[in-house]
Amino acid sequence: MIEIRKYDLPDMNIFHNQDINKGFFCWIPDKTYIVLGNSNKPDQNIKEDAVKEDNVLVYKRPSGGQTVILTPETLVISVKLVLEKFSDPQKYFQFINNHIKDGLKDLGITNVNSRGISDIAIGEKKILGSSIYRKKNILFYHSVLNVSEHANTIEKYLKHPAKEPSYRKKRSHAEFVTSLYAEGYNYNVEEIKFSIQKKFNAALKEEYENNPVLS
Repeated sequence: MIEIRKYDLPDMNIFHNQDINKGFFCWIPDKTYIVLGNSNKPDQNIKEDAVKEDNVLVYKRPSGGQTVILTPETLVISVKLVLEKFSDPQKYFQFINNHIKDGLKDLGITNVNSRGISDIAIGEKKILGSSIYRKKNILFYHSVLNVSEHANTIEKYLKHPAKEPSYRKKRSHAEFVTSLYAEGYNYNVEEIKFSIQKKFNAALKEEYENNPVLS
């Protein structure tokens, strides 16, 4: 039986910090982790034999969405907003993902687009998935951006999800997911992290104060 750990990875620090009412945090995983969505179950979502053999740690996050893999070749991007009232979740996904896309475009990464409810893709292939968790007046967004992890790693550990966006068209993980590296962009994770941080830190302050979605 696989041990399922409560999600306590580094981005949760900004969620629990009561002194932060708006925050942006990027971190690079130190090893491979599997993170189940709140409604996911190990026997339905992960290939347990491979996970056990490789001693991969498995966590369950409070937010929805499907199971993801974090590795040192990926970047985890998290945002915390404390709001007086909530609007349509799609607006928050759009607000945050637009700044991530802008950070990528600043590096010359093209054909980046929003797909499904909360994905970012290059063409028809996914490079980022995200989810939102709400508790009282806190909105917490987190996502994983695939910088250079091979899609076969996802195929090795994860089963095909029970739910999928229409643009996936039943493609396997290896067919559906790509990385920035696989698309010809030879940036390391730190370079991507710096560009997104630079774009987002400036934009968050300005738009948090002026955007009615975030007031």
